[in-house]
Amino acid sequence: MSQPETHSSGTTLSHLMPEGRAMLPSPARTALRQAATALERAERFMQPLEMALALAQMARCYRGLQALAPAEWYLERALAWARTLGAIDQSVEILCLLAETSCALAERHARNDARRSHAAGERTRDRAFEVAGLAGHVADPAWEIKVLLRISDVLDRCGDHDDAVELQSRAMRLMYGPHLAIDGSEVAAAGMSRSAES
Repeated sequence: MSQPETHSSGTTLSHLMPEGRAMLPSPARTALRQAATALERAERFMQPLEMALALAQMARCYRGLQALAPAEWYLERALAWARTLGAIDQSVEILCLLAETSCALAERHARNDARRSHAAGERTRDRAFEVAGLAGHVADPAWEIKVLLRISDVLDRCGDHDDAVELQSRAMRLMYGPHLAIDGSEVAAAGMSRSAES
């Protein structure tokens, strides 16, 4: 079985660390160093689960620093390792993180780089729809509902309001039963209310 592409975490850090991040706040610097150390350990054995978890943790650290491009880079590699496992739950979680990250990138570029914003939006939609297709196969039905609501919020941020409402409706049918009559406008209003509270 071929292994996903990976690089030494030390080399990767130097290439992906954004300019001006050398003097990170202490907690952020500590978390990033700890994640890099864990990735170095995982790279010694190249076990898919450990690699997926370590790469995803690196991505979370970069997301916490608002360094979205490196976060997306690490998440893409974490997803490749999760897929070698056939681990649906792990793949869905990473895809959700990827969709949220590329959505944030699309929003960031919207003001000054329409091409990059559009490309990030397209990646977001692809990932969101993949999550929608995989959600029914996760181990925990309650988590399926949370995944659908989570990804519907991402699609709503991307302007795909109809698809967002459809996923919210699907989640509500899982919560309240398949025979529940759901009005799309009520679902949309519920989604806006939830967003306002968060």
